[in-house]
Amino acid sequence: MSTTTSPAEGPAQATRPASAGTPAAGGAGTGVATTAPALVAALREHLAAADVLTAPDDVEPYRSDVTGLRADRPPAVVVVPRTVEQVQAVARTASAHGVPLVVRGAGTGLAGAAAAPADGIVLSTAGLAGIRIDPDDHVAVVGPGAITDHVDLAAREHGLMYAPDPASSQISTIGGNIATNAGGLRCVKYGVTRESVLALDVVLADGTLLRTGHRSVKGVVGYDLVSLVVGSEGTLGIVVGATLRLLPAPTHVRTLVVSVPSLPDAGRAVGVVTGSGVRPSTVELLNAETLENIDAHSGTDLVARHGGGLVLVRTDGPGADVEITALADALSAAGLRAQVLDDAEGERYYELRRTGRGRRDDLWSVGEDVAVPRSALVPVLKAIEEIGRRFDVAVSAVAHAGDGNLHPGLSVPRLPGETAPPARLHEAADALVRAALAHGGTLSGEHGVGSAKRRWLADELGAEQIALQRAIKAVLDPAGILAPGGFLADDAAAR
Repeated sequence: MSTTTSPAEGPAQATRPASAGTPAAGGAGTGVATTAPALVAALREHLAAADVLTAPDDVEPYRSDVTGLRADRPPAVVVVPRTVEQVQAVARTASAHGVPLVVRGAGTGLAGAAAAPADGIVLSTAGLAGIRIDPDDHVAVVGPGAITDHVDLAAREHGLMYAPDPASSQISTIGGNIATNAGGLRCVKYGVTRESVLALDVVLADGTLLRTGHRSVKGVVGYDLVSLVVGSEGTLGIVVGATLRLLPAPTHVRTLVVSVPSLPDAGRAVGVVTGSGVRPSTVELLNAETLENIDAHSGTDLVARHGGGLVLVRTDGPGADVEITALADALSAAGLRAQVLDDAEGERYYELRRTGRGRRDDLWSVGEDVAVPRSALVPVLKAIEEIGRRFDVAVSAVAHAGDGNLHPGLSVPRLPGETAPPARLHEAADALVRAALAHGGTLSGEHGVGSAKRRWLADELGAEQIALQRAIKAVLDPAGILAPGGFLADDAAAR
């Protein structure tokens, strides 16, 4: 078994068995219908030799995402197609040879969805990273391998922006963001990835190229297949192109910070902000343990400044000044200490929230990703503190609190000689997810399910909905070759 020492926005359940990503029985990969040399030879008919990787040292970096979850055996091959036609050829080859195929972006996923299939194919999107901005239509047409921040920077050259900003935006890819329906700090105002995707080009398992969605602002014809693919974690098709909605970049941003003594007080501050009538662009929560991590990693003094935690709030656009003043007044009226920051200090806090934390190699850690209704934020924050006490685990918490997306981290000391975390860490994580579900929440707000959180899927969706989703997958991927060990895998059959 393995675990992660990542900060709180880490994998939901990183201590799964190493075989958790193994393809499910009954799909591709349960009985590989070809030999690796034959498969590799077939792929080299369509791709350059340098883009077909088979050497162990070349394949190893592609075996897992941040979780470290991996199949018992490596994939047979990693391919790096450079054109849509090459992606189609890879899909046809996988179908013809009866081997599983998993798509991988930058490997920043936090749910094990991109774990490489044993004896199968990993398709890297790194060779499909083009970015084209159309300022007249306010869209970007990009490849799945385009880095998220690169899209935003290209848009800003035209006075526009790409709104989604996951914490990994400096290295994560648009394809990966689409696969998990990634969120970010600006979600409270601008929504998650789905709200910014207008159209998709998708290669199906048999190599068919499907173009769905629209370039126009409005479009209501037929089923919304774009929204179906967004968040599907590579189980329905291979995204090879995306038309993304761009928005005018705000020329003015204001920031305030609220010092809070406890998680429930932080939740109360968030309630004041979200109930004020102002629509902020960012509402982030960081507790004391998180501030301690940032101080240790970044050389700051946030604990001395803010004690038990802080809530970071931003407004943007022409009304940013008026809105930040209104929020500061509302917080003060509620007995909460709010400080409006100057522009430089506001940017500093924003970046510390995004990148200020560091790993702790002396801890066994599990990071969670749950979301709850705004009305349940305070009760769930109280439940998280109680879970920490009940299981004797340290609790850190960061959250996109304005939309109820929580990233609590659970950790215990790593004792000398230990090769696996204690059971109470797993038990605490289970209790945390179940607390979110009990309050009307969901087991993932933006990181996805993958193999790491699959064991809770039935608790949220129920057997009927899981069966329906598997039936939809079977229509688009009848042989079951795409991500067969993903969130829709049958764990019972896989054993």
